[in-house]
Formats: sequence, C-alpha cells, structure tokens
Amino acid sequence: MKLTRLKTTAVLAASVSLGLAGCATSDRTTDSGSATGSGSSTASGGAGDTFTFGAAGAPEVFDPYYASDGETFRVTRQIFQGLLGIKPGTADPQPELAESWEPSEDGLTWTFKLRQGVKFTDGEAFNAAAVCYNFERMFDQNEVAQAGPAEYWAYTMLGFKGSETESLYKSCEAKDDSTAVINLTRYTSDFPVMLTLESFSMQSPKALKDGDANNVQKEGDGFKYPAYAMAPVGTGPYKLGKYDEANKTISLVRNDDFWGEKAKTANLVFKIIPDESTRRQELEAGSINAYDLPNPADWKGLEDAGNKVLVRPAFNILYMGLNPEKNSKLQDLKVRKAIYMALNRDQLVATQLPEGAKVATQFMPDTVAGYNSSLQPTKYDVEGAKALLKEAGAEGMTLQFAYPSEVSRPYMPNPQSIADALTADLEAVGIKVEVVTKPWNGGYLDGVDNGLFDAWLLGWTGDYNSANNFIGTFFGSDVNDFHTWKTDFGKTLSKELSDANGIVDEGKRTTAYEALNQKIMEEYLPGLAISHSPPALVVGKGVDGLTASPLTAEMFDTVTVAKS
Repeated sequence: MKLTRLKTTAVLAASVSLGLAGCATSDRTTDSGSATGSGSSTASGGAGDTFTFGAAGAPEVFDPYYASDGETFRVTRQIFQGLLGIKPGTADPQPELAESWEPSEDGLTWTFKLRQGVKFTDGEAFNAAAVCYNFERMFDQNEVAQAGPAEYWAYTMLGFKGSETESLYKSCEAKDDSTAVINLTRYTSDFPVMLTLESFSMQSPKALKDGDANNVQKEGDGFKYPAYAMAPVGTGPYKLGKYDEANKTISLVRNDDFWGEKAKTANLVFKIIPDESTRRQELEAGSINAYDLPNPADWKGLEDAGNKVLVRPAFNILYMGLNPEKNSKLQDLKVRKAIYMALNRDQLVATQLPEGAKVATQFMPDTVAGYNSSLQPTKYDVEGAKALLKEAGAEGMTLQFAYPSEVSRPYMPNPQSIADALTADLEAVGIKVEVVTKPWNGGYLDGVDNGLFDAWLLGWTGDYNSANNFIGTFFGSDVNDFHTWKTDFGKTLSKELSDANGIVDEGKRTTAYEALNQKIMEEYLPGLAISHSPPALVVGKGVDGLTASPLTAEMFDTVTVAKS
C-alpha cells in the first residue's frame, strides 16, 4: 500500500517514543503470566506456550486508528477486531464483530447486525453504542491528527468533522444494542470492504475516554500521542502484556474471555529484528519461530533445513511509472507502447522474481472483481518497438529511469537487478537510458511524488479487495504520480473511474471496471504494468496452523508450537 510511504523515517522514530516515560505495560494481564516468553502459561495439550515472531520493525503506536505501517498492524490485528474481518488465505471480507450487513437501495445507509455477548478486554460491553462512539471518535479529530496520524481515515473517508472536504461518513445510529446504522454522504464501492482495514478496529469507548485517545500533539518532526496509544483495549484473541523497548520485544497474552475460540498459544511475542539475514539466523538458532519476507533466494535452503515457506497469493503490482510532463515524448501513445513492447517481462519474471510470479496484463491482480480476463500481456517485440519509435519520431530518445536503493518490497525483491534487466531491454531498441538511483526513504519516494523522473519503478500492495483501491488510487485523481493531466485522456479517465466507483449494482460495476481495464491498457496506457509477485513468510520446525494472507493480514491465534 502507498500510505506507509508518506512518512519519513525520522517521523516514525519520533512516533515510537510517544512522549511516554519508561516501558508501557497493560494492567489488564491474565492469570496466565506476563507473556515475557518464559513459557509460564496455562496452555495445555503438550504444545509450546509461546509463539515468537521476528518483526522487521517496532510499532508506531498501539492505537491502530493512528497507524499506517504493516509492523504496527501485525501486532494490533491480534488485539483488535473490526465490524468486518478477512477470510483466512484470501482478500475477501467476512463477518467479524458484525454478523451481517445490508445496504439501502441507494447504497447510502448500511445496517449492521452485531455479534452479541462480546466484551472488550476491560470488561465493557461491545454493542451498537460502542460502534457509533468509535465512528464519531474517528470522525472528530484535531488538526494535528487530520494532517498526519489519521491518514487512513483521510484516505478512505476523505473529510473530518468540520473540515472543508466533505466526508464520506455522515452519521451513525444505534437502533438497539445489536443494530448499528452507518449513513454515508455518497455511494462508493469501497464501502463496506474498507472496514476490513485495521484502522477501523473497534476499541473500548471507556478506555478511549479515560486515555484521552484523541489528544494527538505535534512534537518536533513527529507526534506525541496520549496515554491510550500504549494501552490498547480491543475484543481480539490477545491483549497487550508488555512492550519492552529496551529489549525490543512486544509480548501479548491470550484473552481468556474472548467470545470465540480461544487462542491456541497462550503467549505471543514479537521480537524486533530489522535485518533480514539476522532474522534467518535467529530462526535457525530457534530463538524465533517465524519471520516475514524471506529473501526468495533463500526459500529452498530454508525448506531444505526443515522450515516451511508459506507463499502468499500475489495481491500486488509492480509497474514502471511514466511522466509525460517531465519527458514530452511520453505524451505520445506510440512511444509508450514501444517502451512496453521493448520489455522482456517473461524473462524478467523467470530470472528476477520469486517462483509463482506472473507477467501483468493490467494494474490489478486477478483476484479483484473487475479484472479483465480477456486481456493478454503486451508481446515482447524488439523490431515492433523500433518501428513504433521511428513512426513517432522518437528514435534514439533519451529516457531518465529511476529505481530505489536500500529497500526490498514484496513486488520488487531486488530493485537494482530488475532495473538492470529493464534498462538493457530499453537500450536494445535504441533508447538512451540515464539511470538514476536514490535511497527509498532518502529521496526516491519524494522524487516520484515531485515528478523528478521520466520513468521509475514502484508498486502497490492492495489495502483491501476493491478495484477502486488499485486503479482508482493510481489514476482516479486529476493529480497523480503518472501526471495524467498532461495527456489528452487524463480528465476522461478520472471521470470514468469516479463513475464506475459510484455504480451501486455489483454486476454492472464489475463490467464497468473490466471495460476500463481494457481502455487503460489499450487506449490510454498511462504507465506500464510489469508483474505480480507472491511474497512469503517462513515458519520454523514444529509450527502449525498459520495461514498466509495475500494482504499480509495473518492471525496468530490458530498457531501451535510443538515443544522441543
């Protein structure tokens, strides 16, 4: 997803400190122990009592509403639940705290029937009043939160209470304890699937009030969060035991009052290990039980050593962005098509990407409704590319091509090797390539946002299962990274995407997106869709019950660890 790249490393580091003194420890522990990884729990059945995951980074905060990064969500997902959840192993929504939901005919009013008998871990009841309190809390944010930490609300709902931008959210009504009604100002295909985002998790109204949860303040380059941000209260299978910043561990304990099936492992520990090779060493040493994004080159070796590499279904896209404002030759469709034809993507996928990667035919994976299955990959054709360039008067054109350093992404495991291969393809059709590289958080992302490159590599992992979350994010706004306002189709495409997103009937909307995908790839071609790559995570010996998620939204309450 794109939102996480809007924050600088300095801001994240400042956010982690939260302006609080000492370690944050929840006072809502269970009788099963402090979850320090000692194994002192009441778990039975002969299995190990602790599952330890090697995390790449520390959480921003423990209030998921103010978070935007995967490392935070990996932790908070175990503590909180939303009205809608995600079906394990897929990107599809399923009931969670809401058992069912029904829209009005115009799609502006949504009625949620809530699960009964659910309590937050502070003992407070979950009901419709709690749902409405949460939505009103999210809607009513101060200027500091609106400008930064509440970015997922800004991204999905657009506006806040009292802001100039009209919010998608209008109001919430508690019809009775088990019926909540959410009213919208306009229809969008993103609702209610957007409620699967961690930012929309339900939190205890009492704890939010007592912890002054909305009192976010600016502090230097970052933000100072209120006490609640380190004392989360949800309804999930785990609750916070202790965040030991000094030892870089986050310990969760089983919620023995959980409304559903209790977590199979009593203690869940996240050990923060930024370096991927160090995570592998710790797995091999047995000090962690699993970690995310193993290097694809290591998959076979990890499996040969008795570990399991769980490959997620690809829910992402790698693309080459094009900037027709920076390089006027890119305003010509023939030039854009020629560049696409020059790229040997079959070879790229076979040599540079992990097993299971696929050549892309459009800017979304095939699991999203609206994917056009009739589209075929643009054929690799060196002579055809040369002919098109000649026809467009662009023989020997110069193209500044950028790729990021100091980063590995699920869709782009080794940016330099991918860029090298694509550069060679471009040069083979006579394009003069000026290669530029900058660190991911040291100028590259800012360079893309500010239009500094002719062409560049970037990608996207979907936030939720919606066509608008892919092509709407890329091209829906008049102002976008692809600079479509400098083309003759940019405004038309933005309107077409807005119109498709506003179609209430699911079948008609899907048909509209299928047609749009074809137009984007055949008539507009604002950028070049390259590939989809399946990221993986690895679990060690004796670990069972973990289901890989294409959204990297794994739940750990089903995991068991055999005693060694």
